[in-house]
This record gives sequence, C-alpha cells and structure tokens, in this order.
Amino acid sequence: MKLPPGWTEEDMKACMLAGTPGKMHEHLAKGTGVWQGKTTMWMAPGAEPMKSDCTSTVRAIMDGRYTRCEITGDMPGMGPFTGLGFYGFDNVSQKFVSTWIDNQSTGIMNGTGELSPDGKTLTWKFTYNCPITKKPTVMREIETITGPNTRTLEMIGNDPKSGKEFKMMSIEFTK
Repeated sequence: MKLPPGWTEEDMKACMLAGTPGKMHEHLAKGTGVWQGKTTMWMAPGAEPMKSDCTSTVRAIMDGRYTRCEITGDMPGMGPFTGLGFYGFDNVSQKFVSTWIDNQSTGIMNGTGELSPDGKTLTWKFTYNCPITKKPTVMREIETITGPNTRTLEMIGNDPKSGKEFKMMSIEFTK
C-alpha cells in the first residue's frame, strides 16, 4: 500500500493500532447479553424512592470495538422508558468513552470512564445539560461487577436546587 504524502510507516502503524480492539474492548464485551434490572430512583435528596423493573440488552458491534446497550422499562411518574448507549475504549486517549440518548430527553450525554485496577468497577463521568438550570452539569455512574451474572449501576449527580450531590438511581442487574 502506498502511503499518503508525508506519512511514515510508523504513522500508518499508529492509525492501525488505534483501531485495533484489545483487552479493554474484551472487558466491555463481557457485559453482552440480556440483563433484568431492579431500579430504585430518587428525584431529589431525601425524596421517597421509586421502584421499577427494566431490561438491558447489550451486544457487541463494529467487530468488537464497541457495545450497544438498550434499556427498556418504566420511569416512575414519567411513563415508558427507552434508552440507548454506545460504549467503547479509545486506544488513543486510553479512556472508556460513551454516548447516551433516551426518550425522556432531547440531549445527548457524553462520558468518559476509567476501570479500577481489579477490573470490577468502571467509573464514568457524563456531561449533559440540566433541564432545570439550563446549564451543563456532570453526573457520575459507577458500574460494579458483583458476580459472574450480576452487576450494579449507580448514578450520582447534583441536585439542581441545592447543588448537593446525591444518589439519583441504583439498578441491580442479573443475567
């Protein structure tokens, strides 16, 4: 293959390496399958918890470079819920990356994540626009592998009224 003008073989190798799935992509692929979830959600600090069920379907896409996660269920007080996320590991930045959309908003959340040294906890930092403050804000998600067919997802964000951080949602997943 003829290289573009000014390119070296090392440049081409760097591009090929950036696009090659590796161990972190394999880590994401371990989450593939259909998961049943028990959701607990809090609308504000100190609010009564609301409970519902959900189903999360995760599959590998793009030859193992990404996973696609679709969650369906019921959002208490808001009706049927459908969310769609894409997750990957960027070999260049050495960070997990994600994009999330759902039928309860019109914005797109973008996140970066880091895996714990033991490989059991993936901590995400998502940015999105708060519908109440109309300003960009940050939410953390903590995914923890708790067993061969179990995991938890916790969402932690800031209350738009007080600015106080609180747990917004917790989901117990079983495959």
